Amino acid sequence: MAWDLQPASLLSGGDTVPPSAIEGRHWMTRNKGAMTVAEAGRRGGATTAQRHGPEFYEQIGKKGGRTTAARHGSDFYEQIGKQGGQKVKELYGPRFYGRIGKIGGDTVSEKYGHEHFEEIGKKGGQKVAELIARGRQAG
Repeated sequence: MAWDLQPASLLSGGDTVPPSAIEGRHWMTRNKGAMTVAEAGRRGGATTAQRHGPEFYEQIGKKGGRTTAARHGSDFYEQIGKQGGQKVKELYGPRFYGRIGKIGGDTVSEKYGHEHFEEIGKKGGQKVAELIARGRQAG
């Protein structure tokens, strides 16, 4: 049994598609040249990326994040983060985070230099001092 997935057959009511609307498109059939769902997804993703660029993905990602936070609350991200962290720890062991942290630190050091760590260390120390001072004033 072959599936007829030609453009005209996909429309209801016997409508037809003008040839100009389907030029350059490859339609799937069950017998010949069928592609997997994964391949169709890859091709669709590549086409979307080419048409819209990286900004598009940034926009839809932010929109999805806002929608998820509105539906599930901000604690949801904390929960899924903990679950993901636990799974990574189970799969790779507790020392995995130390190894990837070192790799990340070495990369940052190569890119920005040792001075970068001095600068962010000072900023962190200043922030801690501010928080301690606020706590003393409040208490």
